[in-house]
Amino acid sequence: MLGGLVEFVTDVVERLGYVGLLLMVALENVFPPIPSEIILPLAGFNVFQGDFSFPLVLLFATLGSVVGALALYAIGAWFGEDRLRGIVRAHGRKLFLKEADIDNAETWFNRHGARAVFLCRMVPIVRSLISIPAGLDRMALGRFVVLTAAGSLLWNAALVGAGWALGTQWERVEGVVSVLQYLVIAAGVLLVALFFWTRISARMRGSR
Repeated sequence: MLGGLVEFVTDVVERLGYVGLLLMVALENVFPPIPSEIILPLAGFNVFQGDFSFPLVLLFATLGSVVGALALYAIGAWFGEDRLRGIVRAHGRKLFLKEADIDNAETWFNRHGARAVFLCRMVPIVRSLISIPAGLDRMALGRFVVLTAAGSLLWNAALVGAGWALGTQWERVEGVVSVLQYLVIAAGVLLVALFFWTRISARMRGSR
């Protein structure tokens, strides 16, 4: 699978240059099966070979990150808090959710949303998903773009720089980032399991 993705990404970037890089990064933000740990180190390898400029790679990669994040932000804004509350009112009991959970999430995001958008842009998987609650909360668009660009710039610089430094061994970056992804997935599964266990336990106690 990795070989096929590398071939696809390489073909697009070779054909379209920096614009191809922008498109691939934007797609990666919306469609995670196209992973940034392939696209960005590969771009770094192109810098190593002298085919690309490091500053321009960072510029177009960060623009791509912002474009992809804006697409997910738009989905969150389109779906809207009212629709989310309607679903929770209608089906919340089946999902072990309460409308108060939305209130708590909204309070948390109002307090920590800016920091979350910035920091989560440097966390695999979550870096894309954080745009949806930002859209749901209707975070000021200018603020969202600035925070997304700043966090993405750091993430992009790290992966492009790693690909540049490793040269012909740039694919080693994918192995390191994959470990981080597995840790994030494991943490997410654990948190979801704890949430449902808490709600099921509370419901069982309430039914006695």
